[in-house]
Amino acid sequence: MKKSTIQHLRLPFSFFLMPVFLFALAVAPVENTLMEALSVFIVLHILVYPASNGYNSFFDKDEGSIGGLKAPPKVTKELYAVSLLLDVIAISWSAFISLPFAFMVLIYGLISKAYSHPSIRLKRYPIIGWLTIGVFQGFFTVWMSLVGLGTSWLEFFDQPLLIYASVLASFLLLGSYPMTQVYQHEEDAERGDRTISLKLGILGTFHFTAILFFFSSIGYMWFFSRYYALTHVFLFLAFLTPVLLFFGYWYLQVRKDRTAADFERTMKLNVISSTCLNLFFAYLAFVS
Repeated sequence: MKKSTIQHLRLPFSFFLMPVFLFALAVAPVENTLMEALSVFIVLHILVYPASNGYNSFFDKDEGSIGGLKAPPKVTKELYAVSLLLDVIAISWSAFISLPFAFMVLIYGLISKAYSHPSIRLKRYPIIGWLTIGVFQGFFTVWMSLVGLGTSWLEFFDQPLLIYASVLASFLLLGSYPMTQVYQHEEDAERGDRTISLKLGILGTFHFTAILFFFSSIGYMWFFSRYYALTHVFLFLAFLTPVLLFFGYWYLQVRKDRTAADFERTMKLNVISSTCLNLFFAYLAFVS
């Protein structure tokens, strides 16, 4: 396999999406063994997400920095083939876990392709693209993870806790996703992708993210006070403090100089926020 193919799969990027799975694991009503949880984790983070990354890279053919790659190499037909192969393996593996889970993995893969493929390319529409990411990487992924962990489709809708958790996951992504596009405005515009961040502008993206993050945090605080304990509210806020500090510091830099909205700082925010959320949700899943 070519080095460029491995790079475009962006396996480390799965770390940024891990909080959604850990949150699902924390709220799962069915007790799972470590092997069962690990199996669902591998399907999503080692197969499904890299397949989506590779497929997206193949059709985007980015020359500038993208999430997880500062200088992306040229794509090849091998990347396209490998991304499809990973999808086939993911669906096959999922079928051994449960058929409903395999069906949801298939749906997720089709939506991710519709997001990138030039004949549909949901990515070019600011609102539709934004909602697609927020709903499918948030609500749908929590639901999908829970089904993989043993929750039935119908049981999911009978439990308000699970629905609230899924909605909150989407809210957090709807706020954070525009920030991942803030340094790509020029290349997105040249390619005809009118992303929500491009429509909002650089400062507008910061303001938009701050507003949604505020309401998302209120929602999480209510959720933890309602279904857990007040101590979880304070822990959640404590784990988010580094994110808020860096976001505020970066915002002040960008107000002085728009070029500060660059790849390096975007990745720093992703790393800090993902690390903090992963640690908190891991605590919720394995300790609390």
